[in-house]
Amino acid sequence: MQCLKVKALDNICLSAYKDFMKAEARLFKSLADETRLKILWLLMAKEELCVCDIMAVLGIPQSKASRHLRYLYHLGWVTDRRAGVWMNYRLSVTPGSPADKQLKVLADIFSPHPEARALLERLEQRLAAKGQSKAVASEDAGACRCA
Repeated sequence: MQCLKVKALDNICLSAYKDFMKAEARLFKSLADETRLKILWLLMAKEELCVCDIMAVLGIPQSKASRHLRYLYHLGWVTDRRAGVWMNYRLSVTPGSPADKQLKVLADIFSPHPEARALLERLEQRLAAKGQSKAVASEDAGACRCA
């Protein structure tokens, strides 16, 4: 009888382990795309970005940007906020979470690379062209001022 109790407990523990591993696999799969990595890098630099800014900096169509942002949204990497017809996105990882730790590793990896710095320079140029300062836009900024 004791063996059956232990066996049932082992199955419960194994089930929890499988769920944990699936969640971790989804986390790593979400990072296995160049566009999503670039989006996360841009969002690490600014508190919130309009989808139009992400499109312009990365040189991708709206459908591709939105698809990747939705993927990140469903996995809990980002949250969204509507401003008029535009969607704004920001990081939403919990401090100390595995995702937060991954972002810190990504920042350490990306920061010395010229391509990553060039992305941030393009973002600053884009925001300057729109008349936004280097300071983070406030929640009350309203709709995106896209051209």
